[in-house]
Amino acid sequence: MSIQFDTIIKGGTVVTAGDQMRCDVGIKDGRIAMLGHNLGHAQTVIDAKDKLVLPGGIDSHVHISQPSGEGIVMADDFESATRSAALGGTTTVMPFVLQEKGRPLRETVNDYHALAQGQCFIDTSFHLIVSEPNESVLGQELPSLVEDGYTSFKVFMTYEGLALNDREIIDVLDTARGCGALVMVHCENYDAIRYMTEKLEREGRTAPRYHATSRPKVAEREATHRAIAHAELVDVPIMIVHVSNRDAMEQIRWAQQRGLKILGETCTQYLVLTEDDLGGLNMEGAKYVCSPPPRDRDSQEACWEGLQRGVFSVFSSDHCPFRYDDPQGKLAPKGRTSFRWVPNGIPGVGARLNILFSEGVMKGRITLEQFVALTATNHARIYGLYPRKGSIGIGADADIAIWDPNISYTLTHDLIQDGSDYTPYEGFELTGRPILTMSRGKVIMRDGELVGDKGHGVYLPRARSPYASTVR
Repeated sequence: MSIQFDTIIKGGTVVTAGDQMRCDVGIKDGRIAMLGHNLGHAQTVIDAKDKLVLPGGIDSHVHISQPSGEGIVMADDFESATRSAALGGTTTVMPFVLQEKGRPLRETVNDYHALAQGQCFIDTSFHLIVSEPNESVLGQELPSLVEDGYTSFKVFMTYEGLALNDREIIDVLDTARGCGALVMVHCENYDAIRYMTEKLEREGRTAPRYHATSRPKVAEREATHRAIAHAELVDVPIMIVHVSNRDAMEQIRWAQQRGLKILGETCTQYLVLTEDDLGGLNMEGAKYVCSPPPRDRDSQEACWEGLQRGVFSVFSSDHCPFRYDDPQGKLAPKGRTSFRWVPNGIPGVGARLNILFSEGVMKGRITLEQFVALTATNHARIYGLYPRKGSIGIGADADIAIWDPNISYTLTHDLIQDGSDYTPYEGFELTGRPILTMSRGKVIMRDGELVGDKGHGVYLPRARSPYASTVR
């Protein structure tokens, strides 16, 4: 009896972004070697009868071990974040290297790699946050880093110390056009938010619920339109990230209908949370403070519409975790004085796939194929990881999540196991969850238990995005 494969996943329904098929999956040396029936023998056979065999999720928008301000500590390091991701069926995460002003960007990148080294259960790849687009960064460092596989940048239109003015954004877009990088844009009008924040504080409205009031839809809509205009001027594609409402979504749809190269992303919180969640007693609302904030029911429906109609190409978590009951987290002393000082972000990398599957696939809002595209395949294609990642095809890494679509359960933080002490999705009643996660052919989660090894995850340099490279 000759052993042809290391592992065969047998009897499941394989789902890609374009099709479903009942077949077996043969895995050899960490890659998918064959799809079909009667594949022969393997050292390990995994029974997937009545289960779904999906590509492992890719979360292209997460924050891990990122500097967060004086006295504030992010809840997740690479060990805890990648653990939670694996438990939730995700096999690749893409966090951000935040440029530290006054330091060479390359040094910051090297420091971030040191934080991740030997700590990851799954694979990682890094975006770059540009906070100081000076001549050296634009002319030398960014082009050099793109050549080394850091092929996407993020810029902010809000936040003290991060917001770039219009000319700086245009200069970053021009650099990206020249070296074939893709730019992600956080779209909120900084001056409008400062005006609203100061007005609310003068009126004594400082509780966490007023975080949402201070960042109205119009501030996001205006910034989204302005970012699109800058991209049109430079003739470069951009990704508008974490879109929260109909007004901003329709700006992206308007641009796409005109043939502009504008991509969109929405996130878990905008499908299932609302601004009412920020209104909890005492400081409970701080658990839901993130930017843009959750909106209203119409905004939820608009974000679902954007997923259904292809306005949004990717669905991410914007995982940005802080502990709640912690003076270095959501209950920081300054945060008690005003919403503006509450650490900004919520955890979600471990809940992203479960919520979209239950609320989307099981409730008939999206198809299984759309689920795969939005959570894996499109991330890989857009950010230069395809075809190695994001699909179940010959030669691809055997990053696979086996789902039981019939399990009903209550989501709790104990199931997620990130570094935070809460989940904003506590108590959600869900149907369907991954029961096995495999990274490059190795099982890292089985039946809700982590069985993989810390250090298994590797760093992934990326090719240029095919969307960006078309305008080089």
